Amino acid sequence: MMTKKTTTSAKRPNSTDAYVGSRVRMRRKMLGMSQEKLGEQLGITFQQVQKYEKGANRVGASRLQTISQVLEVPIGYFFPQEPAAVGGMGESAQSDYISDFMMSSEGIELNRAFAQIKDPKLRRKVIDLVRTMAASEAN
Repeated sequence: MMTKKTTTSAKRPNSTDAYVGSRVRMRRKMLGMSQEKLGEQLGITFQQVQKYEKGANRVGASRLQTISQVLEVPIGYFFPQEPAAVGGMGESAQSDYISDFMMSSEGIELNRAFAQIKDPKLRRKVIDLVRTMAASEAN
């Protein structure tokens, strides 16, 4: 007699797979690349790219190497600097918030524009301006 697995972990993505997928998504969006375009370059469908980005499907080593070449980043880009940074093993709500923002269209647009500012003093002024604006919103 066969028994059905009753664990809910079968439906939830592995935290490492989800992290790798979120990094694929963030880098793809930073480059302004669609899921379809990435899929074409990898020889897969955009639906498969979606599954990778959600962490629903694991990315194999050779596929990750190809993704890193297409997205022009080293493979290490897809992994946290410290293993404890993945999942519930030490990742703070603050870093979740920052990651979510950086993957949003506003975060990517802000990051691109800020990266184009070469003068460090001007960058500092932009940061100070944003802090001042945020503080006035809080009041």
